Amino acid sequence: MKRERGAVLVVALIFLLVLTIVAITSSSRSLIQERLAGALRNSQQAEWSAENALRGVEWNLFNGVAVGCYNSSNPAIVSAKVTAFRNASTWVTAGGTEYKGSGVALDYTAAPTDTTLSTAVLAANPWYLVEYLGQDRNPSIGTSTAKEVGSGGSTTAAFYIYRITARATGGSPNTIRVVESTFVTPNQLTCTLS
Repeated sequence: MKRERGAVLVVALIFLLVLTIVAITSSSRSLIQERLAGALRNSQQAEWSAENALRGVEWNLFNGVAVGCYNSSNPAIVSAKVTAFRNASTWVTAGGTEYKGSGVALDYTAAPTDTTLSTAVLAANPWYLVEYLGQDRNPSIGTSTAKEVGSGGSTTAAFYIYRITARATGGSPNTIRVVESTFVTPNQLTCTLS
């Protein structure tokens, strides 16, 4: 008995130290994975929100609902606001219009009354910008093979081309997504923004 002198205690303390290190490592990994999952969720929310605004504005254009637009067919009118809205890597609203649903007034930043969706709140409502790019000829009109944008300055033009840019955030204001589409419609809007 005198020879053992606490060897079991030393071995037990070493095992306890190893188990503590394993527990700390696994908990830090799970925290990192939780943060990664949250960042992915915010990214998806921002993407879906921007797509929602983009499709809503396209729907309004298709139905002839007036939305403010910039006339980009005249380069002098394309202002710094349009360029900043389209290209900024930070949250920009100057030059854009807040999107609150197509035909309804929704606030995407307010918690819904349905508690199952209470975690789907956005940091900011999406914003959009519409630019008029010019006319395009109806393919069945005329004999010219040049029937693309810019060639249809005559009265035979039947289609109007718009570029829509939508910006949105996720649940975090640090996650921003920008999506664009080019939309062709038979409805011409009077562009009132400059």
